[in-house]
Amino acid sequence: MTHYLPILILFTVAVGFAVTNIGLSAILGRRKPTAEKLSPYECGIDPVGSARERFSVKFYLIAMLFVIFDIEVIFLYPWAVAFKSLKLFGFIEMLIFLGILLVCYFYLWKKGGLEWD
Repeated sequence: MTHYLPILILFTVAVGFAVTNIGLSAILGRRKPTAEKLSPYECGIDPVGSARERFSVKFYLIAMLFVIFDIEVIFLYPWAVAFKSLKLFGFIEMLIFLGILLVCYFYLWKKGGLEWD
């Protein structure tokens, strides 16, 4: 149990720091409510339309495709770091990986998955 003592101390200090800062800002902070600050989004512009508006499925599809391709591109970083040790084998494997990504990208392009209509 003594192995967990430093973690418990760190957790206690972190929670104490957060609670202290929030408490002090609530006590000492200035409050000047204005119409702009009290409006939604705090931008001073009145919202237009309903907040319950439905989004197109295309929006979610493009968002998911972005996340998928973004995660796959993240795999390039560790490959670039270990490039010298991987030599020709690593280079060929990355070419295959990028080829698969390129085929998927062109497939999405031809199917109209990237069209924003």
